[in-house]
Amino acid sequence: MRETPEEIPAEIAHMTVAEYLGCDLTSDEIRAFIDTVMREGTARYRDFAWRRTSDPYAVLVSEVMLQQTQVKRVERYFESWMVTFPTVDALASASVSDVLERWQGLGYNRRALMLKRTAEIISEDYGGIVPTEREDLLALPGVGPATAAGIEAFALNEPTVYLETNTRTVVLRELFPDEEKVSDRTIAGQLAAVALELMALGIEPRTWYYAMLDYGAWLKKAFPNPSRRSKHHTRQSAYEGSRRQKRAALLRLLLATPDQTATELAGTSGYNLAIVEDILADLVDEGFLAHAQGRYRAR
Repeated sequence: MRETPEEIPAEIAHMTVAEYLGCDLTSDEIRAFIDTVMREGTARYRDFAWRRTSDPYAVLVSEVMLQQTQVKRVERYFESWMVTFPTVDALASASVSDVLERWQGLGYNRRALMLKRTAEIISEDYGGIVPTEREDLLALPGVGPATAAGIEAFALNEPTVYLETNTRTVVLRELFPDEEKVSDRTIAGQLAAVALELMALGIEPRTWYYAMLDYGAWLKKAFPNPSRRSKHHTRQSAYEGSRRQKRAALLRLLLATPDQTATELAGTSGYNLAIVEDILADLVDEGFLAHAQGRYRAR
């Protein structure tokens, strides 16, 4: 699970590995860190379908699915998605309703819509081939620095700074065991220095970040979450009773039975009519729903 959709601060999102500053570790300390992570992470390797491919589109799909969603849930959806939408062009040409139906259960439906829009742009502007330049990746809807770095590391096998909840956990545990309010810029500096050392050691970025992810996932289960010591750590708001829950419920109702009015949806869902109308207006504006003659349906 990725703790938030995109975790690298905006002011350093476009920086290359060589441009990060702030790491004061010696080469020996960096290599000791690498040895620890490779030993602990490799011993806890997890085999997932998205790790058995270097297809940038498949990696893109997995990175978006993993944003704020448990790995076990993504496992149940990823392969089915790739069968239904095996290529960028297949996703680009699909209807919004088909895409949303396949996404149901993963949560944060906006991600599905952004993924489809991204596929449409790649299909039209890049001939269906996921771009490889960071600037081009970051210009795509819903693709921020963490997703771009995931494509660089796992699809392209390029040295990069891949900062998300598990890699942050490892850095905090191993390199900042007693410090509080450690900034992501500082953590990114450590990861950049490590990336340069990996190149010297001949360790593939893909292998390295798999080890970091697996070690970090284990650390979060074995010890109090070190990410709480991050300067940027926030607790996720409760889902039950939230507007987000109501949005998802209304969308599910319309996917199951299109062409309903706001009054009908309020009666079925039990939500206040004014709240339903407000949410439906947002969903229309965001491109989830079509609205005609007082009735709503998924696009």
